[in-house]
Amino acid sequence: MSTSPLQKPREWKPLEQRKCTDIPWLLLFILFNVGMLCICGFAIATGAASRLISGYDSYGNTCGQKNAKIPGIELSGRDHTSRKYVFFLDPCNIDILRRKMKSVALCVSKCPDAELKTYEDLTKFSTANGSDLCSYDVQPNMYSSHPNRVTKCPTLPVHPRLPLSEEMFHRCIPVDISCYAKFAEAFITFVSDNSVVHRVIAGVMTSKDIIMGLCLLALVLSLILMVVIRYISVVLVWILTAVVVVGSIGGTGILWWLYVDHSKSVNASLTALELEVAKDNQKALLIYAIAATVFTVILLLLMFFMRKRVALTIALFHVAGKVFTHLPLLALQPFWTFLTLMLFWVYWITVLLFLGSAGSPVQNNQTGLVEFKMDGPLQYMVWYHAVGLIWISEFILACQQMTVAGAVVTYYFTRDKSQMPFTPIVSSVLRLMRYHLGTVVKGAFIITLVEIPRLILTYIHSQLKGKENACARCMLKACICCLWCLEKCLTYLNMNAYTATAINSTNFCTSARDALFILAENALRVAAINSVGDFVLFLGKVLIVSCTAFAGVLALNYQREYTVWVLPLIIVCVFSFLVAHCFLSIFEIVVDVLFLCFAIDTKYNDGSPGREYYMDKALMEFVENTRRATEQYSKTEGERQEMKAMVSLKEQLLYYF
Repeated sequence: MSTSPLQKPREWKPLEQRKCTDIPWLLLFILFNVGMLCICGFAIATGAASRLISGYDSYGNTCGQKNAKIPGIELSGRDHTSRKYVFFLDPCNIDILRRKMKSVALCVSKCPDAELKTYEDLTKFSTANGSDLCSYDVQPNMYSSHPNRVTKCPTLPVHPRLPLSEEMFHRCIPVDISCYAKFAEAFITFVSDNSVVHRVIAGVMTSKDIIMGLCLLALVLSLILMVVIRYISVVLVWILTAVVVVGSIGGTGILWWLYVDHSKSVNASLTALELEVAKDNQKALLIYAIAATVFTVILLLLMFFMRKRVALTIALFHVAGKVFTHLPLLALQPFWTFLTLMLFWVYWITVLLFLGSAGSPVQNNQTGLVEFKMDGPLQYMVWYHAVGLIWISEFILACQQMTVAGAVVTYYFTRDKSQMPFTPIVSSVLRLMRYHLGTVVKGAFIITLVEIPRLILTYIHSQLKGKENACARCMLKACICCLWCLEKCLTYLNMNAYTATAINSTNFCTSARDALFILAENALRVAAINSVGDFVLFLGKVLIVSCTAFAGVLALNYQREYTVWVLPLIIVCVFSFLVAHCFLSIFEIVVDVLFLCFAIDTKYNDGSPGREYYMDKALMEFVENTRRATEQYSKTEGERQEMKAMVSLKEQLLYYF
């Protein structure tokens, strides 16, 4: 049966030719980023940047410059050329929920550098420095006698400024720690003992050197584990197998024992209420025991049928460890990705703050002060900016995946490893920038389309907590869960699509389709790798956190002056887990790329002349062992069929003769 050109199967030609992919998507992404830059330029051009950097008072005047009059605002339009710093009359008046400073703000020429306890001290400070600390319509000689001095003058005592707060932030930030107590209110309430808080903070500050040393230890352990995990993967897999088998059988046995024990305790001596409760418990335990038995049987059957595929996971881990020895720059990928994300997030937050002060000045009817409200097109700019945060962040993460995939593909499909590029990682980055940026953009956009509604539903759920009915709450959670699962599936498919693009230089949709077909043909292998492999990597993370925490206990025990260990150890454990997760996520990407390369290699090559395998010796041993087992099974099956035929012939001869 002839095959039409549209149904022609994919001819995989690793690294043979390169061409640009998904160019329209790259052009769309460039236009989108031009829009992001236009938003930033708009915020700067409208004076929002100067208002944010220089600060502004509660009447719409920007400090350090001459201002235009705002209609309806009496104290606006002032010349603040000499008044360059923002001073808050009540710096402790903070609305935490709305993230606003509720205090009246003024522009002053100098921040207090000593504590001012009385209104006479305010007058002396104003006379000596020319810096008025009360409202603009109150003269310094009226500070003590003005009838509205409580609202128009600062709350006493006025604390001195924090050093360098003028030069760095153009704000008079008080040095008194009591102004920041509200931020720690929840924590202090939870602890209910200020002395404990002080001891914890003192312990962290005193042990900062040990914390930094332990974080560095976690980094080193993660790098070492990525290289040596190929030697201990067999042990970890056996640990997993033992834990699963013992846990499932033991849990099932305990449930049946509890059911039998409860059955014996049900007797006529119990009261009617106790007898009803005991029977309900007995039925529940029976249901649990039956469900656990079914689950255990299915699990053991799956493990039995997948036992040979677990060997593939071990082989892939072994080869992944060798990849990191040949491509050591792979270990630096989390650093570059993290640094790029941090730079972009700083830029994004800065522009968002610009937009927050770029609105039209509007007088608050309750307070009489000026607030900048975002209305009209400005609101759409904020939404556009928010979409940019998700899309560009996903683009940066996708660039990391494509870079790793390109380097691993080069390693796998290069028969003579001495002929590889000097720096495969740099070569992969250059290929990405020259040929495949559009593919990465399209993959990141697909994730963005799923992530945006999930985040919106999550926000709605958090805002309506305690207000919606049970049905609505259940539906919201179900939708969020489904979108989360879809996002994870698409992320995994995208990763394999990037690998197919790195191999064949095809566009995103073609690569995703080809990768999906390959994964569907190896569904059981994919399940084994994702289940066993993820658990092995999880054990690796636990190992790193445990070693770091143990070293932390020893170090803190050696330095007995650290009376509170809780927070330093928590900081160390959290950081070590994040570090281990970042590095082992790269390891997981390498394993996924190796598996797709292996599946393609075994599908289109058989080891014969002209169709030699590309794979490593460890994977070759796995293929040979599988082939021998298959041949042995076929031989045994053939002998069995032959014996059946002979027995059948003998029975027929006996029947006729």
